[in-house]
Amino acid sequence: MTPVVSAKGIVKRYGHVTAIDRSDFELRPGEILAVIGDNGAGKSSIVKAICGATVPDEGEILIEGKPVKFSSPIEARDMGIEIVYQNLALSPALSIADNMFTGRELRKPGFLGKVLRMLDKPAMEKFAREKLTELGLMTVQSIKQPVETLSGGQRQGVAVARAAAFATKFIIMDEPTAALGVKESRKVLELIKDVRARGIPIILISHNMPHVFEVADRIHIHRLGKRLCTIDPKDYTMSDAVAFMTGAKEPPARDAA
Repeated sequence: MTPVVSAKGIVKRYGHVTAIDRSDFELRPGEILAVIGDNGAGKSSIVKAICGATVPDEGEILIEGKPVKFSSPIEARDMGIEIVYQNLALSPALSIADNMFTGRELRKPGFLGKVLRMLDKPAMEKFAREKLTELGLMTVQSIKQPVETLSGGQRQGVAVARAAAFATKFIIMDEPTAALGVKESRKVLELIKDVRARGIPIILISHNMPHVFEVADRIHIHRLGKRLCTIDPKDYTMSDAVAFMTGAKEPPARDAA
C-alpha cells in the first residue's frame, strides 16, 4: 500500500539548532495519524516541511510515491493538501462563505468574470452551505454572517469544512481542540471522524492524549527531532505513550504499527 505522503531522512537546521534530525514520516490512505511529542521535539517542524511551510535542508518527500518539492504552502494546497491551523486562520470580519473561498474565489461566467472580474457570490454561498450541511454544521443563522459572530466551536467547524471541501490528498490539523470547551471539542472530534469516513486521511497534531487515543488509527511519537516510533493505540496505554515521548520508557524495538 503506497503511503499518501512519506518523508525520508528529513533534516532542517536553524543555525546551530537542528529542528529535524533525519526524521522519517508516513501517512497511510484513509487513516488518522496522530503526531505527539514534547514541546520542542520537532513535531510541528516535520509537518511544516511536509506542507511547504518550511523547506528542508536534506531528505525527500513523496506524495503517493512521487517526489515533490514545495516552496510554499500554496503549492501544497494546489496539490490538494489542506491545513487547519491552531489559530484557525480565518478573517473575523468576512462572512462564512468568503472565508471558505479566501484565495480561490469564484468569478462570474463570461464577460462579467473574465473582464470585470466580478465574484460569483451566489455560487460561493451555495457551495459553502452545501459543505457545512454535509458536516452537520448548518446551525448558523446565515452563511452570510461574519465569522466573528460565531462561537469558538462553530469557527473551528468552518475551518474544518473549508479543509474538507478542497482537500483531495490529506488534511493537517494543528491542535484543533486546544482553545475549545468540552462540548465544542466533542463536536470537532466528530467532525474529524466524519472527514476520515469520507476517505480523506488526516494528520492530527495534539497534546490531548484522550482525544488522540479516541480518534487515531496510529500514533507517530516524535522525540529530539526525529520519529521515535509509531504505535497502535489499541496496543498501548496513554501512560505508555507519554513515557515513550518523555524518554521514561524504552520505545518498542520496532515500529508497532
